[in-house]
Amino acid sequence: MDTAPKHASKPAPEPAPRPAPPEPARKPDAEPKQAPKQAPKQAGRLSRSARRALVCVHVVASAGWLGLTLGLLALGATAATTGSAATVEASVRAMKLFADWLLLPAAVLTLLSGLVLSLGTPWGLARHRWVWVKFWLTLATVTATVFALRPGVDAAVAAVAAGGALPDAGEVLFGPVVSLSAYVFMTVISVLKPWGMTKRGRRLRAAAASG
Repeated sequence: MDTAPKHASKPAPEPAPRPAPPEPARKPDAEPKQAPKQAPKQAGRLSRSARRALVCVHVVASAGWLGLTLGLLALGATAATTGSAATVEASVRAMKLFADWLLLPAAVLTLLSGLVLSLGTPWGLARHRWVWVKFWLTLATVTATVFALRPGVDAAVAAVAAGGALPDAGEVLFGPVVSLSAYVFMTVISVLKPWGMTKRGRRLRAAAASG
């Protein structure tokens, strides 16, 4: 029987602690994104709010001009076809009131607002044929209102006020018919925008594309 003393077993050494994994390198903070640069606003161009306001003014003035022209035509037709002297006098006096106080301001406001819109937007005044034609036709209609329609109405009022008959039905019908025809034509080309660009418009577009 083995009587040699038994040695106590040594405790197993504790495992060495594992080194902590290295921290991942921090990425440098990303530079803040810069807002895309906007193209510089061209001189003379209207802002969005100004353009919208002018469009509203132009549409209201144009609609007023159309309504007044229709009213003048109705009054002129009444004066030319009625057999009542009192109705004739009332009709031509109403025409004078429309022509003196309402028609001309509406026509001038339509012309000026359209001119500012064309010069202050990419459409331009002489870049597109329909804009160019509409401008000159509006100017001609305003001129005819001042130098033809109003004098004709004034002559009719003077003749009727003196106790005479309506001198010429054409004096109270021709002006409204011409104005209404011109206005309807201008409305149509404003919607359809026909005929393309003018030579100046094509030249400006080519210069902008090459630059």
